Amino acid sequence: MEYLEFEQPIKDLEEQLQSCQIVGEGSGVNIKQACVEIEIAIENKKKEIYGKLTPWQRVQLSRHPSRPYTLDYAYAITDNTFIEIHGDRTYADDKAMVGGMGKINGQTFMIIGQQKGKNTKERQYRRFGMSNPDGYRKALRLMKLAEKFNIPVLTLVDTPGAYPGLEAEERGQGEAIAKNIYEMLKLTVPIITVVIGEGASGGALGIGVGNKVFMLENTWYSVISPENCSTILWRSWDYKEQAASQMKLTGPDMLELGLIEDIIQEPLGGAHYKPEVAYTNLKNKVLETYNELKQLSAQELQTQRQDRFIKFGEFSG
Repeated sequence: MEYLEFEQPIKDLEEQLQSCQIVGEGSGVNIKQACVEIEIAIENKKKEIYGKLTPWQRVQLSRHPSRPYTLDYAYAITDNTFIEIHGDRTYADDKAMVGGMGKINGQTFMIIGQQKGKNTKERQYRRFGMSNPDGYRKALRLMKLAEKFNIPVLTLVDTPGAYPGLEAEERGQGEAIAKNIYEMLKLTVPIITVVIGEGASGGALGIGVGNKVFMLENTWYSVISPENCSTILWRSWDYKEQAASQMKLTGPDMLELGLIEDIIQEPLGGAHYKPEVAYTNLKNKVLETYNELKQLSAQELQTQRQDRFIKFGEFSG
């Protein structure tokens, strides 16, 4: 387990517990009670720390290297029936964007999302979850395939943004994202979107136009990252914590502003502590939402989705 800076007290107690267990096994002395007391202390410390997380700490948790990624969710919620589909049929198979079909409780879903890497080599291979235009075109191809066979779409958002490289711009990054948004607004099947990590900028919105949009508890959703916001406003990254607090980018902020429908709870400490709990919570929310949306006609799905996004930014004087 890797620990963030604010999790250091938990790490210290975990090391104490490990030492206690080793001493007990090696010496033959019964120190079970001492170990139990440390376990209780760990649980209390977790409740203390995770019960009052700042927006910046939630941003840090959303980037935790041990956190489950799109493929982890895809295989877990489909009981390993997920089959990945590759290529945009135009240029390449973008490894930062993954997608395919799988069955959730017998219902086939088209699951699409950004994929980060679990080690240095894989992160480079996946470009840290930052998609090229090919990725967005692959995502749209899969959505159109789902529409053809009347299959609901589930998108899992986890990206620091679309890939900013020269080659991405040369191949039409902005056009690819804009076309996805346009086409998703017209799709005739249910679209459910869940932010499972970072939800940044047009890179997130390129697969984030859903009939219902949810966020896991320790995620963020915004037009820009706190670091980049700090750089623009203060010309320094040093104010990223202040920026995170003022940007209103966490789940509760998004829910209050009416930009998402609900927050999906994570296990205490984050999805990486008990991934199976996070998988189950997400799966239940997806099935519950699909049962609501499948009652709507194709026209009603289009209208509901379009109205949902058109009303963003409305205000009364």
